[in-house]
Amino acid sequence: MLERLRQAELEVRSLAERGTRTLHIGTFPTAGALLLAPAVKRLHRQGVHISLTEGELPLLLRGLRARELDAALVFSQPGDRLDLEEDVEVHPLLADPLLLVMPQDHPCASLDRVPLAELRDTAWVGAADPHDPCDRVLAWACGQEGYEPLHVMRTDDYAVVQGLVAAGTGVALVPRLALGHHRPDLVVRPLDRPDLAREISVALLRSTSAGAAQELIAALLEQAALITQRWAAT
Repeated sequence: MLERLRQAELEVRSLAERGTRTLHIGTFPTAGALLLAPAVKRLHRQGVHISLTEGELPLLLRGLRARELDAALVFSQPGDRLDLEEDVEVHPLLADPLLLVMPQDHPCASLDRVPLAELRDTAWVGAADPHDPCDRVLAWACGQEGYEPLHVMRTDDYAVVQGLVAAGTGVALVPRLALGHHRPDLVVRPLDRPDLAREISVALLRSTSAGAAQELIAALLEQAALITQRWAAT
């Protein structure tokens, strides 16, 4: 209760100083670039000031639980629970496919879709945290084929991941949202099956101002739809 009063005091002070409502929003890097940035522009037009926190998923979840964030872009694997309290509501935005990234000379580079069984003896570049949701779903999928993926390098920077793959260190499972511009030294393919994806959502405190919350949700849904349409077209 004291923490909520403190947050309310900060909001009133911000309103008095700026004449605007402030939303404290958290995001992970790949979502911040393509999903959140256009939404911020729309909110600014509506007179809403944005205070932004960028970090990995555990930091964002802690910020929501501590009431330091009003909202956060989060991700999970289908069926995963984010372990948030009842006063946090979660709105799904889009399914972000996990795609296989390979060097050009990989034996599977000529395939349209790559069976995981063909990657049994392949080295992988994974996330810095072995419990990362994408790594966990990869371990599950490989387990269905009777083997464990061998990780030779780990990093949370997807640009570094792609650089390591291009250099021949291994292959990687990368969310489509994180791929960035096409690289001619890489081959990107979907897996044959199962189709793997992470679910991207926006989590909001129920105490968030209704008007600002609805504007945020509408802006994010609009941008998510544009991204999904663009993916379908390519």
